Amino acid sequence: MLRIDEQVSHIWMVRTFLKHCEEAEEDDELSEVHRDLYDFMLALGGSLHDGDAEAYLKQAKKKLRKLREATDLFSEIQPEISSHTNFQMAAQSLRLATAQVVALLDSE
Repeated sequence: MLRIDEQVSHIWMVRTFLKHCEEAEEDDELSEVHRDLYDFMLALGGSLHDGDAEAYLKQAKKKLRKLREATDLFSEIQPEISSHTNFQMAAQSLRLATAQVVALLDSE
């Protein structure tokens, strides 16, 4: 649970960047990405706070599809939204964190 949550902290930072960027105001798909990332993290918060690893892992597996889809969508639309290094690094960071979450859940 804690190793996954370490990766979630990276996802949180990407989500915060996307939520507060000007481009999110103009792009519905980008807004969808940051909302879906938040939904994934929100689903885990209660069980993390309670220290309930079993519930945390169950929720993470249940919401994994949403995380993967948000990651794939952002990777797809990022070049159209901005070629700025911040967006490129956000996409890379999100892909890496998502891959780690997937690997950790697969090892359970």
